[in-house]
Amino acid sequence: MAEKLEIKNSKNKKVTSNISALFGAAFIMATSAIGPGFLTQTATFTQQFAASFAFVIFISVIFDIVAQMNVWRVIGVSGMRGQDIANKIVPGLGYFVAIIVALGGLAFNIGNVGGAALGLNVLTGLNMKICFIIAGTAALGIFVNKDAGSTIDKVTKYLGIMMILIVGYMAVVTKPPVGEAILRTFAPENPGSLVFPIITLLGGTVGGYITFAGGHRLIDAGITGEENLKEIDKGAIMGIGIASIMRVLLFLAILGVVAKGFTLEASNPAASAFKQGAGMIGYKFFGLVLLAAGLTSVIGAAYTSVSFLKTLHPAIERNERYWIMGFIVVSTIIMTVLGKPAKLLILAGSLNGLILPITIGVILIAATRKDIIGDYKHPTYLLVLGAIVVVLASYAGVISLSKIQMLLH
Repeated sequence: MAEKLEIKNSKNKKVTSNISALFGAAFIMATSAIGPGFLTQTATFTQQFAASFAFVIFISVIFDIVAQMNVWRVIGVSGMRGQDIANKIVPGLGYFVAIIVALGGLAFNIGNVGGAALGLNVLTGLNMKICFIIAGTAALGIFVNKDAGSTIDKVTKYLGIMMILIVGYMAVVTKPPVGEAILRTFAPENPGSLVFPIITLLGGTVGGYITFAGGHRLIDAGITGEENLKEIDKGAIMGIGIASIMRVLLFLAILGVVAKGFTLEASNPAASAFKQGAGMIGYKFFGLVLLAAGLTSVIGAAYTSVSFLKTLHPAIERNERYWIMGFIVVSTIIMTVLGKPAKLLILAGSLNGLILPITIGVILIAATRKDIIGDYKHPTYLLVLGAIVVVLASYAGVISLSKIQMLLH
């Protein structure tokens, strides 16, 4: 009897551990996408397209689901990280993907540290250089603990929930025209002008390291193989759902301000919307959301970028936690010294634009390879829709090339 009870307890612990890891994987993916750029992007496009931006969000969520379901399923079933899958398809390609994703992750991480510091500055009024150091140190503290995996899961979950609650409150306070937003979700004005924002949102939610953040966290948690397909799907859907809820609530909160005729400040449109929508309390709430968005994105970028670098040398895998900490330290130092690395951030976005069609393309090829996924049958509709995402991502890559050329002149 005692033996049976012990087995039952062991099973319950495993189930609880799996649920916690699934939530962790979902939140690290979602909060990696919800960074400082996410806030600015949503505010800028809402100002520009008003209620019709609802259509952009709707279409981008569909593409996001397609990209993430393809990536999570192939990574989860195979138990192989993105760069290892790429190496299996074309020897050496995985090393290229690992380096370019890590470089893009580093550049974005510099901006994420800056975003977290700006949020801290809004809350406290401290000098920005001091805020850079505090923000970097706070993110660093997550990885001091040897059991960093469970700490990441908890921190991203709690900060993610806090962001949703605050933005949800703002969406109620600003009283947006919800009926018009629902109408424009399916009948937008001037739909031709919405192609660019759709591609921009696609890159922002599934670009670079973000696509692989949740999938790689599942591997580290040991939730792999076809027998865990239901859990893998749940994790992907939860992650997409969290990021989408945040996007919709933020859009509604800002739409409520824009619909009343307010013009957002170009230098910081999201902060302007929160301030105009709820006064100084709204402005302080923005600081809290920006701090949380920056910190969770720093954690996601550092963790996922180093998970790609593991392939380059066994020493990196053995000392993964220290490499992640080093990644954050370097990001913080560069941000503190340079202050506003605008060109670096544009270059990072351009690199992500170039890498996205390669990474999704690799996943789609892997979905047809028995030596990678075994007997698992990947749904045809995911392959077809995934191919459409690759075409769109390739178009975004062409735009990225022109940005890189401008930077080099």
